[in-house]
Amino acid sequence: MKVHAIQTGAVRIKLAQMDAPRPGAFGIFGVLADANWSGWQPTYAWAIEHNDGVIVVDTGQATYLLEEVRRSWHPFLRNCAQFDIAPEQEVGPQLRALGISQGDVKQVVLTHMHIDHDAGLQHFPKSLVRASRGEVAGARGFMGMLRGHLPKRWPSWFDPEPLDLTDGAYGPFSASRRLTKDGSVVAVATPGHTPNHLSVIVESGDVSIFLAGDTSYSERLTLEGKIDGISVNAGVTARTLANVRQFASERPVVYLPTHDPDAGERLKRLQIVPLYAGKGSYAA
Repeated sequence: MKVHAIQTGAVRIKLAQMDAPRPGAFGIFGVLADANWSGWQPTYAWAIEHNDGVIVVDTGQATYLLEEVRRSWHPFLRNCAQFDIAPEQEVGPQLRALGISQGDVKQVVLTHMHIDHDAGLQHFPKSLVRASRGEVAGARGFMGMLRGHLPKRWPSWFDPEPLDLTDGAYGPFSASRRLTKDGSVVAVATPGHTPNHLSVIVESGDVSIFLAGDTSYSERLTLEGKIDGISVNAGVTARTLANVRQFASERPVVYLPTHDPDAGERLKRLQIVPLYAGKGSYAA
């Protein structure tokens, strides 16, 4: 089993989005008011080569976001995010360069449905697309538009299968769902950034590769317990971050948020979170 890091362009966001000065229900106002931008951060999608078929976790950015964001009425999209991506950086061409065709991708799992995570869906018309039931519901309709979800960007065929986490607890995570027959790839509940956010854990040998979506924006912010400016419920987010830290203290975990500049290199080196007794890189 192999996991590929696929960088689909880059994004700049407000620093208050990464680490909220006043986390919680009003954190978004801090993001809107912040004049300070991050540097360019990667936007990763992930491809898991498994005997059951390739599983893609998140689909990254796409070039049409550049125009869509420019034309958007939404204050967050207009003022709090900047995207950079070229056509060859989209997930489809990059998978083909790895020798992975559309037909090889059996599942696409979305950690959540923000535009930099589901914009590449058009590359997967033959795949089963799965997302949390609550995440799909929250992205639709008028309230979904107010939250910044723009359904018109989804392909006409888009009809995701609700991914209900019905397999019970997984380590410190209260709910999970196995995504492969052998149980080596599992979705776990990591609410906070969105109420129904999930992450995907790949059990590869002795190492757990944790595809974290936007559970946090970097490993450092998780270790420090920093809550992002998008999370509405600071308590829920804090518990999720604590669960990640507990998980990483109990076993070797390679923790890979979507926008962490060091995530690709940590995956290459299998560099584990420095909470486990072994610490450092975990290689045979």
